[in-house]
Amino acid sequence: MAINDVELCEDTCIHTERLAKVRENLPDVDALYDLAELFKVFGDSTRIRILYVLLQSELCVCDLAEALGMTQSAVSHQLRILKQARLVTGRREGKSVFYALADDHVRSIIDQGKEHIDE
Repeated sequence: MAINDVELCEDTCIHTERLAKVRENLPDVDALYDLAELFKVFGDSTRIRILYVLLQSELCVCDLAEALGMTQSAVSHQLRILKQARLVTGRREGKSVFYALADDHVRSIIDQGKEHIDE
């Protein structure tokens, strides 16, 4: 039987051993909530564009705005969200603040996502 192109079981049968293993390894609700919130940050194309630029090089807000054809205010707003999600870091150099990816995990997430959509 199928509803909206999703195959359903024809008989109800609970596979208790498999279910026990799944339950044993399932993170708690708070951890899953945090993971969902992280992926929401990746759900905005402007933030993805900023991350993609930062994959190439550490840049200040002025350079990011120029590279993306955006205002500094708009870039700054998105950087605040990315920083709260611990995806980017900022460091002050004189009157400029340079932003970079927070760590290699961010690069991996983006690379894997790109690889997935390119398949």
